[in-house]
Amino acid sequence: MMQNVHLAPDADEDDLYSGYNDYNPTFDTEDLENDVAFQQAARTGHGRRPSGTAKIPGTPTLRPLATGFGSKAILTSSMGRPVTGAIQDGVARPMTAVRAAGYTRAAMRGSPFDPLGQGRGPISPLEAKNADSAEEKIRQLEKKVNELVEESCIANSCGDLKLALEKAREAGRKERVLVRQREQIACPENLDLTYSVLLNLACQYAANGMYAEALNSYQVIVKNKLFTSGGRLKVNMGNIYLKQRNYSKAVKFYRMALDQIPSVHKEMRIKIMENIGVAFIKTGQYTDAISSFELIMSTSPNLKTGFNLILCYFAIGNCEQMKKAFQKLIAVPCEVNYDDKYISPNDDPHTNLLIEAIKNDSLGQMERERKSMAEEYIMTAAKLIAPVIETSFAVGYDWCVEAVKTSQYVELANDLEINKATTYLRQQDFKQALETLKMFEQKDSNVKSAAATNLSFLYYLENELAQAANYADLAVISDRYNPAALTNKGNTIFAKGDYEKAAEFYKEALGNDSSCTEALYNLGLTYKKLNRIDEALDCFLKLHAILGNSAQVLHQIANIYEIMGDPNQAIEWLLQLISVVPTDPHVLSKLGKLYDNEGDKSQAFHYYCESYRYFPSNIEVIEWLGAYYIDTQFCEKAIEYFERAALILPTQEKWHLMVASCYRRSGNYQKALEKYKVIHRKFPENIECLRFLVHLCTDMGMKEVQEYTTKLKKVEKLKEVREQRIKSGRDSSARSRREGNASGDSGGTKGERLNARLKAFPETSEPYESSICKEIDVSYIDPLGPQAERPKTAARKRAEEDDFADEELGEDMLPE
Repeated sequence: MMQNVHLAPDADEDDLYSGYNDYNPTFDTEDLENDVAFQQAARTGHGRRPSGTAKIPGTPTLRPLATGFGSKAILTSSMGRPVTGAIQDGVARPMTAVRAAGYTRAAMRGSPFDPLGQGRGPISPLEAKNADSAEEKIRQLEKKVNELVEESCIANSCGDLKLALEKAREAGRKERVLVRQREQIACPENLDLTYSVLLNLACQYAANGMYAEALNSYQVIVKNKLFTSGGRLKVNMGNIYLKQRNYSKAVKFYRMALDQIPSVHKEMRIKIMENIGVAFIKTGQYTDAISSFELIMSTSPNLKTGFNLILCYFAIGNCEQMKKAFQKLIAVPCEVNYDDKYISPNDDPHTNLLIEAIKNDSLGQMERERKSMAEEYIMTAAKLIAPVIETSFAVGYDWCVEAVKTSQYVELANDLEINKATTYLRQQDFKQALETLKMFEQKDSNVKSAAATNLSFLYYLENELAQAANYADLAVISDRYNPAALTNKGNTIFAKGDYEKAAEFYKEALGNDSSCTEALYNLGLTYKKLNRIDEALDCFLKLHAILGNSAQVLHQIANIYEIMGDPNQAIEWLLQLISVVPTDPHVLSKLGKLYDNEGDKSQAFHYYCESYRYFPSNIEVIEWLGAYYIDTQFCEKAIEYFERAALILPTQEKWHLMVASCYRRSGNYQKALEKYKVIHRKFPENIECLRFLVHLCTDMGMKEVQEYTTKLKKVEKLKEVREQRIKSGRDSSARSRREGNASGDSGGTKGERLNARLKAFPETSEPYESSICKEIDVSYIDPLGPQAERPKTAARKRAEEDDFADEELGEDMLPE
């Protein structure tokens, strides 16, 4: 088809539009319906394109188009005019308008129409990358540095600060290698990569507490003028100085950063000003801090700044400004419409499910946190300023309550009233506390339940269980889903001894609020009372998972394992307990006792010593330590502990005797004798002391032996008389009971028996003597136990030899 298409010759360039309006009726479409050849070609394959036609759409054909009028027909338009560039009557019609894409001079000379260039053959393959080229090495090294920076940031977010620092250092080393390679080939530097590596390294140094290294890294960025945003990092440097308590430098860097940050960054400038105010508070410059906070509250108020402003005015004692600052604080919008947002407009179950789903998502949790934070700031500020802004704290609380009622935090007014009652309790003014709490009995159910719960607990502490039970019932009736009210109700029933019913209330409280740790703890105690040890252990293990290092929970778990007969587990939990409360003497003594029962004397001695160090008045610990030193033959060290026990319990002669026995066992008989004499003066009727005195005086050959022997006789006689009186009193009481039960006994017979008993006693003029004459028992029993025997030596007793055995006697020495 394109064979007949040619550009106009140069000779006819002057008459470009000649023949344009000539009409050729060759392709007139008006008579196609009467054209037999055309109709036959349309109905059958008679006029189809031959097989040589190109198969790919858009490719040209090399043969002229065949029509019903024959081949090689002249191409004309539908109006009968020749097609642009077609040859008619030997003359080619000239091209009109702008040359179309794909039409070139070569096409006029018979080249095919190929605008996409498909006839030029396949494209040559891409050139392979040269891995050894310097550019490729730099590109790979940049990729590795970026990966290390990302890994460092991820490790920091996961809490692995050490790994994050290692990755940051490695990225810094590789980045320096990259800079040197760029310098060798005169390649421009990648400032963004260098900035990110240095910034990440400084952040990781600061996170690991390496403040000097972090400051050096920040200085490298700040001093480099190529880093346009490096001045902002002076905020980070100020934060480091604030952590180091170098507040003057912190303020200096904060102000430098404030000067370099444009005013369009409003939030960042406000945060820096907050930091400046906090630094001034740390240094005690409250006036400067007030200036910063007042500026923030006038431009962009927030809760934290308002609270800090109240603290500053409280520090300088300006009551009027405290009131104004409190009003500014409660005027800060909370921007959380929590209650209305999650109320379903209809009863559509799908909508309700959606609301329940989004209520506990991350955004809902953030809203609750912001609301609770706002309430905490306001409540803390009110409790702080209420006692000082007016003549009394009650009047101050009333002013705060009225101010809160006119704000958007109106629901906090009731909480402030309850805090007022709590303040009365701290001041031991129970009457005012009760009156304040009773005011809530006429209010709505939630407030009434909270007030009744506090009243119930107050009466429970005062051991008025009846009133505590009444207010606990009122709290439960007002709000059945109040876990604190149910817990108080369970406490009142627990105090009455009905443990099964108390456990039911604790379970109901946990059903309403699974995080109610008080109910779970009390449920564990209830199971212990019911001897359901496994269930009690489950409760306390759950509490341990919730509370973590709670001393009470750890102690209960250890106690339960001890009850279950597993001392090893009890020891493990007690070891965790002393990591929380390392100075608790009772826990340390308990550990010593368990180790002693297990036979580990060294560990038991260690923990008993620690317990004695923190609480040197525990008699059990003192006794164990004294006995330990006696068992190990260090009686001199045991004296210290027994003297301490004698100071704690001076009326018990046991400890004084132990001190004297320690002196005697250590070989200091003179000290022992003096101590026994002191004991005898304090306790003159102590037989053991007299026996030791008799024994020591006898061994030492002292003259006082007769005196102490006589005293020993008198004390033993007195003891014998007392024992006889006690025995006779018991016999007479038993006999009188038998005689009272017997019938038919006359008064005469009773008198005869009485005379017979009187004859058994000696005359009044004769001295009383024992019917059996006994020798004085001067033997004694050592309160410290039998003394250890001296070890036997290997020396044997030599046989007595006659000095004259080997000598021969002369004849003159023999008898005649």
